[in-house]
Amino acid sequence: MKPWRISQSVATAIVLLLVLLPLYARLAGEPFALTFGSRVLVFALAAVSLNLVLGYGGMVSFGHALYLGLGAYGVGILAHHGVHNGWLQLGVTILTCAIVGALTGLVSLRTTGIAFIMITLAFAQMFYYLFVSLKQYGGDDGLSIANRSDFGLFTLGSPITLYYTALLLVLAALLATHRLVHARFGMVLRGCQVNERRMKALGFSTLRYKLSAYTLSSVLCGLAGLLYGNLTGFAAPAYMAWTLSGELIVIVVLGGMGTVFGPLVGAIVLLISEELLKALTDHWMMILGPLIVLAALTARRGVYGYLLDWDAWRAQQRRAGKGAAP
Repeated sequence: MKPWRISQSVATAIVLLLVLLPLYARLAGEPFALTFGSRVLVFALAAVSLNLVLGYGGMVSFGHALYLGLGAYGVGILAHHGVHNGWLQLGVTILTCAIVGALTGLVSLRTTGIAFIMITLAFAQMFYYLFVSLKQYGGDDGLSIANRSDFGLFTLGSPITLYYTALLLVLAALLATHRLVHARFGMVLRGCQVNERRMKALGFSTLRYKLSAYTLSSVLCGLAGLLYGNLTGFAAPAYMAWTLSGELIVIVVLGGMGTVFGPLVGAIVLLISEELLKALTDHWMMILGPLIVLAALTARRGVYGYLLDWDAWRAQQRRAGKGAAP
């Protein structure tokens, strides 16, 4: 019989609660719960994409919100011109984020450390001011999206459809991340984080692996942006702001950097904390900041990472007990 693990139990409970959330929202007459749940899932998907490069590749991208904004504008600009076909919007989003991610990655990944952080931030700010200058698409005021993405069999104009689409994408992204990081690709990526020079000496093209991960991460974040545009009915340069990139980093670190399920846990913890504190005071940021610092100091691997460490400690205790037995 396999030993009980608290991390797996928590992950299972979270997934079940997310599946049942629309039912609760309908029975309780709380439509905000469904909207809030969709927002959590969108940010969780964006955090999963960032975790791939930050948690497993050691690449601190401080401009990842760029791809969230590109995804939202992929919906907004096409809808502005009367194109509401969701498959076309999806194709444009994937292609745009892949091209921008590959080109910016080619430049950024030739550096490390603070230089990489500043270059990714610079690219995000460059696109931010580009969209601010596009007055035909609302400029700094943003662009309203009147009609949501229509995929034929379903449309993201339905809140429940949008919610379950986001949930399926998050679960698929978590499963894909788990498979990827335990495959050869993920092993090389994690090896680059620990000692890139040694990986080069072993004959691996580290730039190619890191660029592939960065491009894949960009596309995944673009999908989160497509959902976010449909959720808010809006696309704005603010979606590309460095503050939003910082929030994604906080979600990853808070949930558990380098853990598969951590980004989802981080999104839930941070966004629920924000809503609770907003209900208490207008100065909620003054309280949230120290709480994040406290969480980072007490659980250095994040909330979910702490649960994994607890499971590892319990397993070690069981092995020690068996070894001591006559």
